[in-house]
Amino acid sequence: MMSQTKKLSVAFYWHMHQPVYQLSPNGDYLMPWVRLHAIKDYLDMVTILDKFKKIKLNFNLVPVLLDSLVDYGEKGLHDIHSRLTIKDASRLTDDDKEFILNNFFDANYQSMILPYPEYNRLFHKAQMEFSKGIYVFSNQEYSDLMALFNLAWFDPTHKQKYPELKRLIKKGKNYTLQDRIKIIDIQRDIIRKIIPAYKKYLDKGRIEITTSPYYHPILPILLDIKGIKKSTGNDLPTNLKMELDAKLQTEYALERIQELFGKRPRGIWPSEHCISAKELQMFSDLGIEWTISDEGILANSINYEFVRDFRGYLEDPYRLLKTYHYKTKNSDINLIFRDSVLPNLIGFEYPNHNPENAANDLYDRIKVIQSKLLSSPDENHLITIAMDGENCWENYEYDGYTFLKTLYTLIEKDDSLETVLISDYIEKEKHPKTLNKISSGSWINQNFKLWIDEPLKNLAWTYVKQARDDFSAYVKQNPLDPNIPLAMRELFICEGSDWFWWYGEPNDSGRDNIFDYLFREHLKNIYLYLGMEPPQYLETALANALTKTKYPTGECSPEINGNKDDIEQWMNAGCIEIPDGPVLKDTKLFDKICFGNDKDNFYLRFYINDYVRKNPSKYIQTYQMYIYMRNASKRQHLSPIRLINKTENVLSLSKEKFHNELQLAVHNDELQFTRLIKALPNNIWALQSSKDFVAAYDRAIDLKIPFDNIDIAPGDTLEFIFVNANLGIKDLFIPNEMLLSLKRQ
Repeated sequence: MMSQTKKLSVAFYWHMHQPVYQLSPNGDYLMPWVRLHAIKDYLDMVTILDKFKKIKLNFNLVPVLLDSLVDYGEKGLHDIHSRLTIKDASRLTDDDKEFILNNFFDANYQSMILPYPEYNRLFHKAQMEFSKGIYVFSNQEYSDLMALFNLAWFDPTHKQKYPELKRLIKKGKNYTLQDRIKIIDIQRDIIRKIIPAYKKYLDKGRIEITTSPYYHPILPILLDIKGIKKSTGNDLPTNLKMELDAKLQTEYALERIQELFGKRPRGIWPSEHCISAKELQMFSDLGIEWTISDEGILANSINYEFVRDFRGYLEDPYRLLKTYHYKTKNSDINLIFRDSVLPNLIGFEYPNHNPENAANDLYDRIKVIQSKLLSSPDENHLITIAMDGENCWENYEYDGYTFLKTLYTLIEKDDSLETVLISDYIEKEKHPKTLNKISSGSWINQNFKLWIDEPLKNLAWTYVKQARDDFSAYVKQNPLDPNIPLAMRELFICEGSDWFWWYGEPNDSGRDNIFDYLFREHLKNIYLYLGMEPPQYLETALANALTKTKYPTGECSPEINGNKDDIEQWMNAGCIEIPDGPVLKDTKLFDKICFGNDKDNFYLRFYINDYVRKNPSKYIQTYQMYIYMRNASKRQHLSPIRLINKTENVLSLSKEKFHNELQLAVHNDELQFTRLIKALPNNIWALQSSKDFVAAYDRAIDLKIPFDNIDIAPGDTLEFIFVNANLGIKDLFIPNEMLLSLKRQ
C-alpha cells in the first residue's frame, strides 16, 4: 500500500522596495525606477489573484516605496525622465538631448526594445552613428524615443485595460507632445490604484502585508557595530550609537503600514534578511510576532549543513521547512527561513527558458521536496519562496505573467499543496522547533560585507556617524526646534542600506555618481534644516576623498628608471592613491600613480602593488592598465573607450571619447608591452609608433611621453584617466568621477 503524500504549504513572499531618489521631500526624483516599476510590477503582482480562487500571497512593502507612490499618484511629482517626457521636443536643450540619449534606452533589449520596431531602429541608429552625438536624432525621433521608452515599461496587462494605451502602442512612431502627456497621465492613474488594490486584497484575506524598517537600514549595524565580524584589516567606524534610530525606523514603518492599510503588520522582513540577536530582541519588544531570514543563517544557527545535489535538490529538507521559536529576554518571536536556491532560479535562471517550462520545473522541485517528507514526524511543513518581487520580470516573456500564471495554476490544481499567509500558518503551527541561538548575518555569504568592512563603505558610515553626533548635540541644546523631525528624516534616509550597497566593491550600479550625490546631499540637508553649515568634506565625492588625489605643485623632469625609492625627482608630481577593496586587492597592479610634466614631456610612474608580487595570483597572470588622453583645448579626432564592461551597467565615464590610448601589460612580473594608440576618424584606433616614447620597469613603471606625440601644444590642457582592465575588461576607473588634467607651459 502506497504512503499518502503529506500536505505541503507554500509561502510566496514578494519584497517591494526602492530607495530615496529625491533631494528634498517635494522635489523631482533623480531616477525613474519607482514610477517605472509601479507601471510594470506592483499592481499586476497582486491583481493576478483575480484569476485564482485559492492562491494566497505575502507581500513586503517598504514605507519609503509607498511614500514615493503617494508622491507620484497623489501629489503629481515628477522625475527627470517624466518631466522631459512632457516637454515639447522643439524646446529640448542640448543637455536634455544628451540626457535622453544616455538614459532612455535603459530597458531590457530582448523583451522591451526589440518588440517595438521604431524603438529598435532608434537603438541601433544611436549605436551605429554614435559619433554624431546629439545630432543623431531629429526632434521627432527624440519625441518618439521618449514615448517608446515609457510605453515599453508598461506591464502587458495594462495594455489590455486602457484602450488609449493600446492605441498609443499601435501608433508606433510620430508621437506628439499630447501623446506623451497622455502616457504619463495613464501611468499616474495606474500608480493611484496600487495602494487601494493591496488594501482590497488584504481586507479579503487573500494577502498578508509586512514591512521593513522605514528607509531600509541594516539593523544589526545600527544596533551593534561592535558585533560585526571584520574580515579585512580595515578599521570599522567607532560605535555608531544608533540603537534608538533602529527602533524608531521600525516603529514608524509599522505605523505607516497601519495608516495606509488599516492593519498593523504581524511580521517584519529585516532589510536584506540581515539578522542578529539584538535585532530579534528589539522586534520582540515591539510586539512583532515573526520575522524571516535565509537558509544559510539557519544552517549556521543550528550547526547543520544543508546538502544539495548537482541540481540543487536538498537531500533532507525537513529542518528548512519548519518554523522556529526563539526566546528573548522578555518575550519570544517566531522565525521562518527561506529556501536560497529557488529565488535564484526565478531571478536569474528561469528568464532564459520558456516560461511555461520554467514554471513546471519549479513546480516539480516543490513536489520533490514534498516527496521527501514521508518520514517526517510532523504533519505541517512550509516551503518559503521569498525574494525581490520587482526586478527580474522584465527579463521574462510577457513580463513574467505567463510564468506566474502557469505556476499558480499548477499549485491551485494540486490538492496536496496549498499557498498560505505566513501569520496564519505560524498561528496554526502547534509544534515549532526551538532555536537556542541565532547566527548574525545576511542572505549574502551570511555576513554584512556588502554594507560595511570595505574602505569606501566605512568612510560613508563615518560620515553618517559624524552627522548623527552633530544632530544629537544640536537636539540637546535646541529640543523645541520645529525642524528637528525634518532633519531626523534626512538622517534616517542616510542610514538606508542602498547607499552602502553601491559604495565601493564589488557592486556597480552604473549610476554610482548619482547615488553618491544623493547621499551627500541628504547628509547636507541634516545640517541645513538645523541652520548649520554643512562640513566642507561633503562637497567631495566619497571615492575621490578616499583616493586622495594630489595635483602637481610644479614641473618635474625625472629619470626614467623604474626605481621605486627614487622619489626626490617626483616631489612636484601629482599622485593618486588606489585603495584596496575586498575584490580589488589581488587584481590591481598598482598602489599609487604619479603624474607630472615639464615643458616637453608628460611623465607617469606606477607603483607596483607588493601584494601582487608576494602573492602571485592563480587566476591573473597578466595585469593591464589603460591610460586614455585627449586635448581639452582644441578639437581632435576622438574615439570611444573600447574595453568590455564588467557588468551590464555603464558608467558615465565609459561614454567619454579620447584621442590617445596608452596600454600597459605586466606578465609574470615582467613588462610585456607598452603601446601608444591614436584615434582616427570614424571611431577607429591605430597603433602609433614613437621613437621618443620611453618606458622603464623595476619596482615601478616609469613612462616619458613627449607632448608632441599626443598633440598637446604649449598652452594646451591634457585631460586623462586611468582604467584598470585585466583581460580587457574594465573594472576600475581611476579616479571614477572625473578626468585628471594638467597644462603644458
